[in-house]
Amino acid sequence: MIDGTFIPTQRRTGKANRPNYSGKHHRHGLHALALTDEKGRLICISAARPGRTHDITAARRDHILTHLRAVGLGALADLGFLGLDDDADAPVVVTGFKATRARKLTPAERQANCILAAGRAPVEHGFAHLKNWRILTKLRTDPARATHLLRALLVLTNLDAVAG
Repeated sequence: MIDGTFIPTQRRTGKANRPNYSGKHHRHGLHALALTDEKGRLICISAARPGRTHDITAARRDHILTHLRAVGLGALADLGFLGLDDDADAPVVVTGFKATRARKLTPAERQANCILAAGRAPVEHGFAHLKNWRILTKLRTDPARATHLLRALLVLTNLDAVAG
């Protein structure tokens, strides 16, 4: 399963910090993608990007689709990744259905979205375990240093899950 998350940070001064502002969350922060297994254990975490980065943009920059195809794996994703996988014959990333003003979802599409949401719940639990680390609440650093911190916390979270 794949998903992106916003990690709030304290605002740093200067024009260089403006890309870290997320209009969706109305605050400064960083964006990270994570891959989890079916039980919600974090497998991999991407580099920290500015907070205004969208899920699909981060996935394209990290070549997630290429890596998943190379190892023969697939992933469940939310609507933030809609349009990432354009291969209709052999999709690697499975997303739900999106309703528009002109086209409402059919009952079958709604049921498929519910099943997908239930299957994706563990990825949200994986992010919750990662965000429990207190150091992330006081984060005030650039994305390069935050990447190292996130990857260290990934290892500690997995050690904590194995020991606990």
